[in-house]
Amino acid sequence: MRDLDKALADILAIRSQIAAGTAFRGYGPATVAATSGIALITALAQHLWLDDPTGHPIAFLAGWAVAALVSAVLIWIEMQARSRRHHSGLADAMIQQAIEQFLPAAIAGVLLAILQWKFAPETLWMLPGLWQVLVSLGVFASVRSLPRTIALGGAWYFLSGFTVLLIASQSHALSPWTMGLPFVIGQLVLATLLYFASGEIDVED
Repeated sequence: MRDLDKALADILAIRSQIAAGTAFRGYGPATVAATSGIALITALAQHLWLDDPTGHPIAFLAGWAVAALVSAVLIWIEMQARSRRHHSGLADAMIQQAIEQFLPAAIAGVLLAILQWKFAPETLWMLPGLWQVLVSLGVFASVRSLPRTIALGGAWYFLSGFTVLLIASQSHALSPWTMGLPFVIGQLVLATLLYFASGEIDVED
């Protein structure tokens, strides 16, 4: 029984090593581009119906939390289908690897929002910029298993995050546009990079 457990552990280790050296093709350009549309719709909705985002930070954050959740669900559904199609028996290992790479940044973003809201609500104006910086770190962490050009998307979020922090520091106000526009552009950049890196291959498949 001990030999069987060791053999299974060795198989899992080998699969993990192979997955670590394989380019992940679970992210689809079309779905990533769709998340850009979700960000644009959220920004427009808050611009039209949320008169004072700074005075109603919970409504502001809730809107973006819903947008992030919907985007994550869409990406997850396509990730499952594409991974089964492109990676076959390695699909589970590849998906796990992709999640592990981005998860620390995602958890940090959630905890940061909760801590600022509960203990320092006067600093919530910093959240859009900080979220963008965290997304950039998640993208950079994922470069190991994605086309290297994806780093350009991470660079966009890194620069936009600090630019938004600089702009918001003048008014200390929340704005749907300083949150939305960087994500609209950033997701389109990522979708374009993914398409040119693997789009033609996907079409052939």
